[in-house]
This record gives sequence, C-alpha cells and structure tokens, in this order.
Amino acid sequence: MPNTTPSRTTDVFLHRLSVLTSGPQRDALIRGLRGIEKESLRVTQDGKLATTPHPRALGSALTHPSLTTDYSEALLELITPAESDVAITLDKLDTLHRFVYAVLGDEILWNNSMPALLPDADDAIPIADYGSSNIGKLKYVYRIGLALRYGRTMQCIAGIHYNYSLNEEVWRALQADQQSTASAVDFQSERYLALIRNFRRTNWLLMYLFGASPALDRRFLRERAHTLDTFDADTLYRPYATSLRMSDLGYSNTTAQAALHADYDTLPGYLDALAKAVSQPYPAYEAIGTQRDGEWVQINTNVLQIENEFYSTIRPKRVTHPGERPLHALAARGVQYVEVRCMDIDPFEPSGISLETSRFLDAYLLVCALDDSAPLPPPAYAEANQNFGRVTMEGRKPGLTLTRDGETVAMTDWAEALLAKIEAAAVALDKLQGGDEHARSVAIQRAKLADVSLTPSARVLKTMRENQQSFLDFGLQQSEAHAAYFRGRPLDEATTREFTGLAAQSLAEQSKLEKEEVGSFDAFVAAYRAFTLNRFSI
Repeated sequence: MPNTTPSRTTDVFLHRLSVLTSGPQRDALIRGLRGIEKESLRVTQDGKLATTPHPRALGSALTHPSLTTDYSEALLELITPAESDVAITLDKLDTLHRFVYAVLGDEILWNNSMPALLPDADDAIPIADYGSSNIGKLKYVYRIGLALRYGRTMQCIAGIHYNYSLNEEVWRALQADQQSTASAVDFQSERYLALIRNFRRTNWLLMYLFGASPALDRRFLRERAHTLDTFDADTLYRPYATSLRMSDLGYSNTTAQAALHADYDTLPGYLDALAKAVSQPYPAYEAIGTQRDGEWVQINTNVLQIENEFYSTIRPKRVTHPGERPLHALAARGVQYVEVRCMDIDPFEPSGISLETSRFLDAYLLVCALDDSAPLPPPAYAEANQNFGRVTMEGRKPGLTLTRDGETVAMTDWAEALLAKIEAAAVALDKLQGGDEHARSVAIQRAKLADVSLTPSARVLKTMRENQQSFLDFGLQQSEAHAAYFRGRPLDEATTREFTGLAAQSLAEQSKLEKEEVGSFDAFVAAYRAFTLNRFSI
C-alpha cells in the first residue's frame, strides 16, 4: 500500500470503519448508489459484427436514458439507474437485456470483451450515428476523430463500467471524526480522490480475480507486431494473461496519452491536467486537421478532443447538467461518484457481471475509500501502471512479483494482505445489511488466489482447450447460450409497454431536437470548443 507501514494503514482503515459502523449514521454505509454500464457488440448468428443500424425499436441512441451506443453503431450500451442495492441494479440490467432480445431479431449480443469477427478493413466498422442535430453530429465527429487517432478496431473492445458512490452522510461522519475544516464539498472530493489513488495502486488485484480476456482472434491485431503465442490457426493468447483487453494490446496508450499524467492528488490538479490536455494541440493530430474535403473529421487537434477520451481504469465523476462539460461539473460541484472502467465482461455470466463480483467490488471500493492514501507522484504513478500491466499479461504466472513502494513483493502476499482488509469491510457490510453475501464473495475470491484454475481467464482457456474451440467459437457458444437464457424469459406486457414507450419518447425527443435546431454546426463546434478552459476555479 502507500508509503506507510501495513500496521499504520490497517489501524487507520479499521478506525474509520468503526466510526461508520458504530455511530447513529451506520445505515448510511449501505445507502450509497451502484450503477452499471455494459457494452455489447451486436453480432450475426455466425459471430460476425452486425452492420445493421441501431434497432429503431430500442429508441434513439442519442436521447434514450438506458439504451444507447458507444463507438460503433453495433456497440450497444445498456445503462442501469443508480440503486442503493446492487442486487436491484443487476435486476434492472437483466430486464434491459430481456427487452433488447425481444426486438433483436436474429442477432445476438457478443458477451466477451474482445471483439467478434470484425470486417476485413478497419474503415468498414460502422461508426455510431446520432442523427442530424448539432449535438448528434458532434458525437459522430468525435468518433471519426477516435478512428483517425486510434483506429476503429480498438474501439470495438467492450467492458463493464461500475459506478460507485457512498452516501454523503458517510463523508460527513468521517469529516467530523477527522476534525477537517474543509468545506463539505472539498472534503468529499478529497476522499474520492484518496479512493482513486488506492484503487490505482491495487487495481491489479481486480485483473487477477476478474480478468476474462486471455485470448483474441488473430485478425483483431490487423498484422500489428505482438508478443502473443499461437493457440490455434485463428486464436492468439498469452498462457498467463488475465486481461488482454486492459493490456497494451487493448486499450493501448498512444504516445499522446502516455505522456499525460492525471494528477489524482487534488481536484484542482486533476482538473488542470485534463483541461490542458483538451486545449493543448498535438502535432500528429494537427497534421490530420479538423476538416477534410469540407467535412469535419475531429473536434479539435488537441491531445484529447474531450475529457472522456482519456483512457483510465477509474474516473472521478459528477452528474452533468444538459450541455455541461464533465470538467466544469466537477469544478463547480465536486466529485459525486467514481466510475470503475477496468472490469472485463464475464463470458460465463449472462449479464456480463455477477452479484458475487459486485458484492466484492463494494467491499474492495470501501477499503479504497477508507484506507490511508499517500500522494501518487510520477514514480508511484508509473509503478502502479507497471504492476497493472504485468498482471494483465502474466497475472497467473507462478511466483509473479510486483513492486510496492520500490520494493519487490510476491503478488500473492500483497493480495492476501488486501483480502484481509476487504474481508473486514465485507463483514461490516453484511452486519449492516443482513446475510453473508459480501463475506462469501471474498471467500470465493480468496479461493482463486489459492487455486489459479478458478480465475475467469484460466476457465476461458480451459474451456477452449477441452472443447477444441477457437476464441471465436468459444465466444459464439457462450453468447448463444446467454441469448437463449434471455429469450426464454420474456418480459410481461406491462414492462414491455413501459420500454416501448421509452423508446418512442426518445425518438420523439431526437426528432424535436433536429427540427428546432438553430445555428450552423461550425458555430456549434466553435462554441463547444470555447467552453474548454485552461484553468478551473473550485
């Protein structure tokens, strides 16, 4: 953990946990919110990327609150509401899947993080279309820019985003205990950033426990150089990999992003670093320009077109007002929740994530929130990245070592120390909520540490070997089974009417936007870019 002794961090963590579980506000600890965003490629029955438009029966990808698209027209994104119990969140995710399958026809959702069979040419991957309104065009141009910067293929990788917040009473109780003189907003932001720093130091543990993408289709690399081994004629893999999705082969750092150091020590520092990135020109992108043949091809030529272009395993977030930039929302009202972005889709789970995994995440993130958290200067930042990268590529390797505060440590020893704290958090949550689901989830993860064959990445490779399957064969088999699971449980009439009404309403909202549009797209882009400031005041 950070630059403090294990006993010191354990004492701090246990003290804060005691404060939150013994006082009158103890129920606040189970009143935080959990939301899930799940990406899934639409594919044909033979496992090829669907080239059909986003189904109109699902509504408008621009304005629907729960069903949209990410990068590609075929990359569906299912978004749950935020709920106080993640079991309810997962029920909502299940319902969204069942509605989607009611209108999907012969297509199915690819329930893997690494893509299905993509078109032979990168530029044949369809970019998401959001209509003719200025905001819809802006979303499209942004994606054209991503294609020019990173290629379309990488944008077809899918994952689970887990949104986590603690009830504000939790932060007030901790602020009183620490006798902090900061404003409530500033204290809350400081603690969320402390959570993020602890997460960045230890998120390699999630890759070991939940990474589920040790293999990919050979054609995904499009002849790029690599260090992967051959599994079969069509499949490449690494024997001990946990998540190729999160390795340099997946969400790889470009030269521009590799030089971008996000400052997680203070909110002004974070805002400043990201604000510079969205306003500082980058030579390679300047060479591309913003227009070709009179058509927009990227929003700007800066290191980042917008804040969300920054690839990170976790982000500080704040719900935005209509038209508000994410950085402005954070600057104006502070951090409201965090978005965990490194979770692979679990190919053995119909919805891509289990309740057991979610309960573990809640206990783990609570440890990150309560534990001591030293600053994350460049050397520590680099060390965290190296540990994370090592586990994505060889996390199941016997005797694997990591680096903690400059010293070599066995991955299993560090993991055991973390699990001890996570178990304490899990027991506390179970005591408040009733039952033993959190503690059982920790016990199941501890078993993976003792027996590597229980990890999802090992199970993927074992299944492929036993069934003599390529990666695509495995992915199609799992996705077909999950499709049958959802199709076999159709929604009742009332729920179907509700979703049909939401779809119709979203289409009407998009149409209204397009009819009432005022001003040219050029002027709209100029106004949008002018709203990017170099400095933010808190």
